[in-house]
Amino acid sequence: MTSDDEVRDSLPAELDPSMLTATYLFPNNSRRRIPAVLYVLIGAGCIALWALIGSDAILVNRGVLIAGIALIVIGAYHWQGGWDLSFDEQHALGAAGRSVGFPVGHASAQLGWRGLRSRPTWRILLYSNEPSPTRRGLVLVDGIDGEIIDQFVEDNPEDWASFED
Repeated sequence: MTSDDEVRDSLPAELDPSMLTATYLFPNNSRRRIPAVLYVLIGAGCIALWALIGSDAILVNRGVLIAGIALIVIGAYHWQGGWDLSFDEQHALGAAGRSVGFPVGHASAQLGWRGLRSRPTWRILLYSNEPSPTRRGLVLVDGIDGEIIDQFVEDNPEDWASFED
């Protein structure tokens, strides 16, 4: 029997950040267009099958027609939502840093989507470049053209005193 002192937690080798050799490339939204084409093709196939066999068949009925129409509508939605993410997180961090009006220290980027058309938007959280940051900001940057959508900058209300030397 193994004691609790002998049990050690460890990351699998593929998740070990020290083994990272290249910069991380964020997946592009344009990949949504691949399943969109598949949905439309399968939907068209369902409609063609229903049209060729007719509605009197046992296994091919009106449900196949409805499924075909639904797949084409879903495919069209995925196609229009397949924006090309041409403004990556490095560009977004730079644009956000220029817009807040203070030197940036720590910052993080998160990709979200806005609106019915799922337009990619970077959410950038920034802190000022001091040992105990005095300012912070949240900037929304469009992932397609880099436009600053909105920003909020304030004095940092967090207490960092316990982290100082």
